[in-house]
Amino acid sequence: MRAVVIDEFGPVDSHGLKEIDPPQVSDGEVLIEVHAIGVNFPDALMMQGLYQTKPRTPFTPGRDISGTIIAVGDNVTKFKPGDRVVAIVPWGGYAEQAVAPEARCFSLPDDVDFETAAGMITTYMTAWVALMERGNYHQGEKVLVLGASGGVGLAAVQIIKAKDGIAVGASLSQASREIVLENGADFVVDLSRAEPKESLRSQVFEAVGDGGVDICLDPVGGQFFEAALRALAFAGRIVVIGFVDGIPTARPNYFNVKNLTMSGMALDLHFRFKPEIIRAAAEDIFRMYAEEKITPRISTRVPLENWLDVLSQIGKGKSAGKAVMITGRE
Repeated sequence: MRAVVIDEFGPVDSHGLKEIDPPQVSDGEVLIEVHAIGVNFPDALMMQGLYQTKPRTPFTPGRDISGTIIAVGDNVTKFKPGDRVVAIVPWGGYAEQAVAPEARCFSLPDDVDFETAAGMITTYMTAWVALMERGNYHQGEKVLVLGASGGVGLAAVQIIKAKDGIAVGASLSQASREIVLENGADFVVDLSRAEPKESLRSQVFEAVGDGGVDICLDPVGGQFFEAALRALAFAGRIVVIGFVDGIPTARPNYFNVKNLTMSGMALDLHFRFKPEIIRAAAEDIFRMYAEEKITPRISTRVPLENWLDVLSQIGKGKSAGKAVMITGRE
């Protein structure tokens, strides 16, 4: 089978697609004939050895896969060969076949195709857990979403609206802000303005009032983290999802001024410590999809052999929405 193989950590373009033996299914795992693969920015970080998880080399990157189960290991009770599934794997997804722990697989409803499933599972799961569990969202609250034209950002805006909230999307370019509005945001703010600490707050206050927003979902970090703190309401919450703009620093007294709370958000930890949250998220996401309250924006579809092109674009922040790779396996 074909797979992207990382023989040793290095630049994204130093790796290649190879023919390797199919993986072997082990106890508690399923083997999936992969039809579609979701592409995520952390995939590029893992290839370079810059991600928080560093697999032993050689390995295959990629975490979002959908397809059909072709074999199951011992003690697998929820799935059988022939079942349609989507899975979030620690790594191993950029391949024509992949193994996944049973606990990381979700049955795919008939109304969800493989491409949509692979394109939505991590982004919507991340947005849902960040908003509902880590952000402790309550109906009708005002939520600021940084990087709102990215995969997680677009998912977050849709979920906020599905849950009757007020969504304020923040993005850098005019084109991306138009996408955020088309995606259902109530307001957009311009992250490209000078002095973001002042400009972000003033734009948010203009949009929702001087009280500010109740929650900020931050997959961007960098200078915009501190700016977002100033746009929060009393007892506001900021959920740290990622660091595309760098790892920020903030003085603790910022949180005392308005009784603010910061929460970290690492989706994989929930599989270990709160699997019930993962299951609740998956059920709600598929329910909202069936009710047409959320609509994944799959902006790019490419064959697996074009993995480098699409991953390079994501790494440069040039892709709005979600990119999916197709294996051609049927």
